[in-house]
Amino acid sequence: MCNYSEYPNLAFQNHNDVCEIIQKYFSLSKEQEMQFHALDALYREWNAKINVISRKDIDNLYLHHVLHSLAIAKKMEDDGLDRSVRKVLDFGCGGGFPGIPLAIIFPHIQFKLIDSIGKKTRVAQEVADAIGLKNCRCQHLRGQDEKEPFDLILSRAVMPLGEIIKIFPHSPLICLKGGNLEEETKDFQSRIQMTPISDYFAEDWFIEKYVLSLK
Repeated sequence: MCNYSEYPNLAFQNHNDVCEIIQKYFSLSKEQEMQFHALDALYREWNAKINVISRKDIDNLYLHHVLHSLAIAKKMEDDGLDRSVRKVLDFGCGGGFPGIPLAIIFPHIQFKLIDSIGKKTRVAQEVADAIGLKNCRCQHLRGQDEKEPFDLILSRAVMPLGEIIKIFPHSPLICLKGGNLEEETKDFQSRIQMTPISDYFAEDWFIEKYVLSLK
């Protein structure tokens, strides 16, 4: 169960208000509902100490960060990866995206979240611990120094696609990207599949945002 000892009121609030946008697209257990609900207060509290999300964007946490991250979950389900992968790396996780929302959705998959900025991985680990995620660990580490094998690499607008591929040249990869990607993807056309996030989610914010997958 979630550890709400430091946030005793969370478990008793009506969590449907903040979870509604997630529940539009995913069937959640009560535990998952509570975990998603807890993110709001946790990220507001941590963001006041360590700026891991733009302060003007914190009110859009569920749309711009949580649901955006979960576009990867839809792609993983489409490709059967939710059943076949067991160990996933979130490269450049920032304060925990996309790794923490995905670890909530896929409790049977082990997630490792890394970032080159230590204060961000600290926040991600504190959030993961507070909501009782047993399948999520965070480490202050550059991608170039990661030596563990993974079934899948994830990234959310960390750096240009070509640079990510240089770091993880032989690993299946799923990235979240936005805008005109013609120049960025031109050298990888034979390997890449680009899925509009608007195929998954109806909100206007996802127009011209994509899930890129490379095998």
